[in-house]
Amino acid sequence: MPPRSAAVLGKPIGHSLSPVLHRAAYGALGLTGWSYTAIECDEQGLAALLAGSDEQVVGYSCTMPLKRQVLRVANSASPEAVAIGAGNTLLRRDAGWHADNTDWIGIRDALAAASLPTGGAVTIPRAGGAVTILGAGGTAQAALAALAELSEPQVTVLVREPSRAGPLLDSAQRLGLPVRLAPLSERRHWLEADLIIATLPAGAADRFAGLPFRRDQALLEAVYHPWPTPLAAALTAAGAPVVSGAAMLLHQAARQVELMTGSAAPVEAMRAALLAAVPGCAA
Repeated sequence: MPPRSAAVLGKPIGHSLSPVLHRAAYGALGLTGWSYTAIECDEQGLAALLAGSDEQVVGYSCTMPLKRQVLRVANSASPEAVAIGAGNTLLRRDAGWHADNTDWIGIRDALAAASLPTGGAVTIPRAGGAVTILGAGGTAQAALAALAELSEPQVTVLVREPSRAGPLLDSAQRLGLPVRLAPLSERRHWLEADLIIATLPAGAADRFAGLPFRRDQALLEAVYHPWPTPLAAALTAAGAPVVSGAAMLLHQAARQVELMTGSAAPVEAMRAALLAAVPGCAA
């Protein structure tokens, strides 16, 4: 396969672990000459960057603040990206740039790949199971897409200001997924759900760590550094399975590698690279 290149775009971008993951994949796949870099780019600069991209560029990973802008500049988009209302991937196609979203796959696959203390697998709750999402941002919208694969999950989203949850409700409508909003102040009842998905910024969910949790619950915590978060530690102490945001990061990047290279992602090589870069992140 001839040399190709890709990159992660965003602003700021110096913290991104995407180069660690993608370079590890290229090495494991034997893609000699392939490169993956980080490029600082804001919403105003995205269209120009795409227009000036060299023909050897196969695609871009896109992080904040570009995820909604991706859909505005792309020539086409996957149904999942359209339904979520955001993209994190741009792929070069004959007809132009194609937008996709692998964040929801990262959530789905991180849950599916995690192990229970009993040796079983963590799965998104059974049909009709209760799910509580903390936060209403882009990660929460991607989580809705993962949950939409279920038959009638009971989804509640806890938000600080329901009036600002319009984009999330729009995503839910496009996905055909009924969602109930509730204020974060009513947290105790809603945190008894089968699955809790915490998408709040670092430290914002720490206040919930003192609540009583059960062994038959599960947590997906988007934060992964430092690890464990107080909320993750509380669920672990209760005997509940906990999935780190590092696992989400790993699996969404794995899907990007597949989309950009056409090869199955070497997940274990990518995991090893991530653990070396962020020791203890529970990938």
